[in-house]
Formats: sequence, C-alpha cells, structure tokens
Amino acid sequence: MNIDILLGLQWGDEGKGKIVDALSPGYDVIARFQGGPNAGHSIEFNNIKHVLHLIPSGIFHPGKLNIIGNGVVLDPAVFKKEVEELRLPVSEITKRLIISKKAHLILPGHRMLDAAYEVSKGNLKIGSTLKGIGPAYTDKAGRNGLRVGDILRKDFQDLYQEHLKNHLLILRNYNFKYNLSDYESGWFEGIEMLKKFSLVNSEYLLNDLLSEKKRILAEGAQGTMLDVDFGSYPFVTSSNTISAGTCTGLGISPKQTGEIFGIFKAYCTRVGSGPFPTELNDETGEKLRKTGCEFGATTGRPRRCGWLDLPALKYAIMINGVTKLFMTKADVLTGFNSVKVCIAYNINGKETFEIPFDHDAPLQPVYLDFPGWNENISALRNYSELPGTLKKFIGFIEEQTGIPITMVSVGPDRKETILR
Repeated sequence: MNIDILLGLQWGDEGKGKIVDALSPGYDVIARFQGGPNAGHSIEFNNIKHVLHLIPSGIFHPGKLNIIGNGVVLDPAVFKKEVEELRLPVSEITKRLIISKKAHLILPGHRMLDAAYEVSKGNLKIGSTLKGIGPAYTDKAGRNGLRVGDILRKDFQDLYQEHLKNHLLILRNYNFKYNLSDYESGWFEGIEMLKKFSLVNSEYLLNDLLSEKKRILAEGAQGTMLDVDFGSYPFVTSSNTISAGTCTGLGISPKQTGEIFGIFKAYCTRVGSGPFPTELNDETGEKLRKTGCEFGATTGRPRRCGWLDLPALKYAIMINGVTKLFMTKADVLTGFNSVKVCIAYNINGKETFEIPFDHDAPLQPVYLDFPGWNENISALRNYSELPGTLKKFIGFIEEQTGIPITMVSVGPDRKETILR
C-alpha cells in the first residue's frame, strides 16, 4: 500500500483542512509532513469552526491515527492551546495523535528572532507570521536545534538555557525590545503537555503501517508557491511544501508514494508580501475577499485576492506530479458577471507560460473571460446539477492542465463537497 499526498498548489489557504477532514474516513492514518503553527487548517461541521495549526486534520475522526512527522517544527505553547481547544478529552486525543521525536521545537528565542529579523527588513518585509518558523528551520539546518525527543532528557533545561543564551546574543545586534516572559509564557506548560503523548521514531512506525497495508494520507501545509526552493523566493516559507517534502518530512521512500491530490481555489489568494500576478486591488478583489471570508486563519490578516493563475497552477502540477485536482471555493464566484482566468504572462511584449525568475519583472497577465453564474450552488451535491457555465470553467481547467478535477467544494462545511 502506498501513501497518498494532499497539498496546496497556490500560496496556501486552499482549504486543505476541510478536504483532509472529508477524506479521512477512507484512511487509517493522517500524517503532517512539514511546516508549523504558521499553518491554519480550517474545518467546519455541526455549525462549529475549528482551526488547526499543528495537529493533522483527521483528528476529529474516531479510530484514525494522526501523526506529526519529523519535518514539522512544533511550538509547545501553541500545541497545548490547540489540544485544549479541540473540545475532546485529552485522554482521547492521546489515543489519536502520535508525535515524532525528530520534529524540531520552536523555542521562545526563535519567535523573538523572527520578530527582530522582520522589523530589520523595513520595506522589504516578507510578511512573516512571526511564529518563529524561519529561525527554527535555520537552527535545524545549522545543526543547532532542539527536537521533541530532547524533552525527555534529564539535562533538557540546561540545553534550553544554552540555546536561549545563543539567541539572546544574536538579538543584541538588533534594535528590538522584548520581554522574555511574554515569549516564554505557556511554553514550559506546553512541554509538560507534550510529555502526555506518545513520542516515537515515527519513520519506523509509518513504514511498519505501510507494510501492514494501512491507508495513509500525508497532509501538507502552506502551498507550492511558498516552497523554499520553487516558490516566489524570498517571499516563501522555510520548508519544502511540495510532494517531495513528504519523503523527507515523514521518512518514507519515493517509491511508496501513490496518488498526489492537488488543491486549488477557483481564484487565487495570498497573505504577506511577494509577487501576485493576478492580484485585484479594486472592487472585484474586495468582493472576493468579503464573499470568501479571506482572512488568515493563523494571523487574521486580510488576504490579497485575484483571478485564477493558470501558468502558476500548471507549474505546481508539474513540480508535484499531481494525479487529481480538487477545486475549492467555487461558491465564492457565484454572482460575478464574468470570471477571468490568467492563461499567460506578457513580459516586455512577449507572451510566456513560465514563471519568471525575477519577481520584479514587468509582468502583465493575459486573461480569458468566462461567463459567470448566479445560482446558489452550496446545497448541490451532484456534479450534474452545477450551472453549465461553471462546468465549462471546470472543463477548461481540466483541458489546460491535463488533470481531472475529481472534487469540487461548494461551501465551508464538510458536507458541502461534490465528488465526481
């Protein structure tokens, strides 16, 4: 049995949480392979909205095993708060969730450094979530991090103090005022919460589960266009958000990967700074934002909105080897007289389908117009019931990408999903 992978194909916020939740009944295990509390995976059911940052989105399904993999960076304070907000007994959560000993810890110093680095950039800010993600991955790459398994060591407090000392030395070079107690608040309590869970060498567990023919779904965070290698660098996250990151983030072989599900919105959004070719700084963009409730699940920041970017989508499909596409937020486009799709870029009078290396390139999107629809599609559950104009829109994307769209989300609730 191979491991299926689900990831975002845009700049994050594609609706991965909802889709993982909807797919979870068909899997035995849901495993998160990268990122940290900069992710915000929203799940809505029974008129209650849940936002997960670290815990895999299959946690609400009894009998499903959820794993936080080694590729994740984990903030104990955020983790503790998330556990408490699940509205499930901790004893039940510990049955459903296992954590890799090799996942790196986000230390209070990482959050302070994140804030200091961002302030120092001035107008060149990347739009960091200030959760300490970048500095934590920096320490990991620099072979200077602390991992979840280290909390079981007798000298953990000494190790923590040594890392804090190093972080404070770096902070002396920045004009950044901080109160250490504010950053440490809840962190040590989170360490004690972590000790209640099974901390394991998850790569052994996952490979054993695969040999037992268990169905496993790997859950990614952020999106392909935020990948540290292939995204709009430097306006990216600090991990590999693409399908290849599953192997290093969980400890599995590439030959054990199966279906690769790519999620994309029927339009585009982005949080933070960086290039966004189809961004709409007008009434249309504002309408997309309000109708789609486009505000960051982690930061609350308003998301930048724009039309669907086909060159970027095709690029993400290529990089990830996507086998099936899932479209979300089709309902948000209801009521537009016309819907646009960017089919190419015009740079200095020449059309190209490639994303330019230089994000400052004078790029103009080339659009194709589609007629809109006014029907309320949120109550529909069969593809045949969708408006003809929407089906034409979907058919065009399938034709251009060569990949079938096998799921269409028509609302935030787990029930508001159409399977083809």
